[in-house]
Amino acid sequence: MADDSRLFPLADVLTVTTGRLLSHRHMDGVYGILNYMTGESLFTHQLPRAADVCGPALLAQHPQLQGVAPPEGIDVADLKEWLASTEREYGEELPVAPLAAGTWETRDPIEEPCDMVCPEKVYVVPLPGEASDG
Repeated sequence: MADDSRLFPLADVLTVTTGRLLSHRHMDGVYGILNYMTGESLFTHQLPRAADVCGPALLAQHPQLQGVAPPEGIDVADLKEWLASTEREYGEELPVAPLAAGTWETRDPIEEPCDMVCPEKVYVVPLPGEASDG
């Protein structure tokens, strides 16, 4: 394992590579792995962009996971068994390295949704005790 790598649950890795929420920690697992790989504390609207970048990077780090995904339409009980079987085959945790320099584009988390939708639809609400600019 490289010095800058950290172990993550296979379910977190597969959540990013498959686009299916498989993490035992649910969204905490998604934030954990994507924040680690990007080196940022991501906002919710940034998760899809991060997953688009991190998914291929994870598959490059772990090519054995290429094509590993639960069957479509699987029920919860069978999904849990599929995940347990997959963890037995590939391990419960895998080392994950941060994204290579220049792979992730840091964007202002307030300006990014303005780029996603028209700026008139984005509202910034100051929290109590914050200094305002105006």
